[in-house]
Amino acid sequence: MELRRQLESLFLVFCFLGVGGEGLKDQEPCEFPAIYNFGDSNSDTGGISAAFEPIPAPYGEGFFHKPYGRDSDGRLLIDFIAEHLSLPYLSAYLNSLATNYRHGANFATGGSTIRRQNETIFEYGISPFSLDIQIIQFIQFKTRTNDLYNQAKTPLERSNLPRPQDYSKALYTFDIGQNDLSVGFRKLSFDQLRAAMPDIVNQLATAVQRIYQQGGRAFWIHNTGPIGCLPVNLFYIQNPPAGYLDQYGCVKAQNDMAVEFNRHLKDRVIKLRAELPKAAITYVDVYAAKYGLISNAKKEGFADPLKVCCGYHVNYSHVWCGSRASIDGREVYGASCGNPSQYISWDGVHYSQAASQWFANHILNGSLSDPPVPITQACQGIKE
Repeated sequence: MELRRQLESLFLVFCFLGVGGEGLKDQEPCEFPAIYNFGDSNSDTGGISAAFEPIPAPYGEGFFHKPYGRDSDGRLLIDFIAEHLSLPYLSAYLNSLATNYRHGANFATGGSTIRRQNETIFEYGISPFSLDIQIIQFIQFKTRTNDLYNQAKTPLERSNLPRPQDYSKALYTFDIGQNDLSVGFRKLSFDQLRAAMPDIVNQLATAVQRIYQQGGRAFWIHNTGPIGCLPVNLFYIQNPPAGYLDQYGCVKAQNDMAVEFNRHLKDRVIKLRAELPKAAITYVDVYAAKYGLISNAKKEGFADPLKVCCGYHVNYSHVWCGSRASIDGREVYGASCGNPSQYISWDGVHYSQAASQWFANHILNGSLSDPPVPITQACQGIKE
């Protein structure tokens, strides 16, 4: 109850008072020339589609008018970050077609975890591109693009490549950890998962350290969201026992674990600042933004937060968004609802474009950040 009251109070503060970054208004904004992103499906802009089977329609059709490698009807939070920084949408590192990496690259893939998992993507959808692999890909990307840039003979040859000097000026964003929790819920007891949390956040810290060693200085790190509020968690549960759900219908124990994970992560970020003295590291409370919207959905103009826009979910029969299946002898298609902008959940696991835009509006101003800086000034504190 105390945690809920704190979150609700925080929601009222950032929603209605608009705090965050007030003391920085007179400072010059950072001019980030590029973004390099690491994460899972919350920020994947086409990686898993390039590596495996493409994400089908109606994904992407609400904004891009076709499937566009994103697990949403349109843009993701990382897309709104790029827009906010006046940069183009990030090309996925794994996408070899029609890519432009001048302003960064996206190493996130749907299903990624921080720690490597001993299972294939065909079992439970866990990506083989864990965070350490994404960092290896980035280092290779940096080395090869620097070589290509220096070997290029014309401006045209260089136009799609990052400028070598931009790596130290870029913004490095991280949005990963949710799948480590979901794997933990499936494989471990809560006590075992708690015991694993320090190692999980240490591996994320190691990733940041490796980017720092490569010259990265500005880091924007999202914590994990209220995983217990994803509608998929209720698809197969009938008559949950008393206390299983909180007042908004979320699985309380899973959210409690997410809060505990985020506490470990924030503590580790504080230590990272001492270990990487030349860096500016911002910890972003995405959990508060997401839970804030879910707990005030109707006031914010959204439908029931546990309702799903895309897919067929009736009487414990489930056809996933964009899929077809036979139910009681008839073919059923997992279609989109008619008004995705009123839904928080797009497909039961991922958020709608409208929800992501709401999150962006309440995150990028710095009101949920530690330190409380807007993303446009996330370079403040970098030392030469």
